[in-house]
Amino acid sequence: MSVRSALRNKRLVAAASVPVAVIASGALVWQSTYAAFSDTTTTPTSNWSTGTVKLADNDADTALFNATNLKPGATGARCINVTSTGSLASTVKLYGTGFASTKSLGDVISLKVEEGTGATNAACAGFTADTAPAATIFTGSLASFASGRTDFATGAGTWAPAGGASANETKSYRVSYTLSAGATNTYQAGTASIGLTWEAQNS
Repeated sequence: MSVRSALRNKRLVAAASVPVAVIASGALVWQSTYAAFSDTTTTPTSNWSTGTVKLADNDADTALFNATNLKPGATGARCINVTSTGSLASTVKLYGTGFASTKSLGDVISLKVEEGTGATNAACAGFTADTAPAATIFTGSLASFASGRTDFATGAGTWAPAGGASANETKSYRVSYTLSAGATNTYQAGTASIGLTWEAQNS
């Protein structure tokens, strides 16, 4: 073979090797792209919501008592209905807020709070005191109630609404007061005031 022929054959081999390399490279890329299979499965969207604890009363935004011109031995009683419409089981406690007193009048006003059912008006018509647990949840001076029953943790009461999707439970409370028959002239023109708060917390 002549030198010229040998050179021509060498060029043809070199030229032919380029397309083969390109084709081989393309085959490798194709294999890499489609080498992994995959699949997924899902559940429907998950959801969370909270229950409720909700109280209301029938006081029509009116103070339970507005007693004036009291004299020793004076007494009175009023009822209020508290309704739970929350979906969660809870416990309800009563405590005082914003207590104020002049001439220490709160020391000689006794307070009694009872739980029960059936009160149809503020005058306690139809009220029936609970028998179990005991109806009376507080008895003592107004001043002692104010200092000792200041929040849910120290509040008075045994009511435990069961809750539920269609819950609508009502508890009647009878609140009675008496100005001590032994109150002396020291307490003339004295004043006392307190707010009553019922609070529910889920149990």
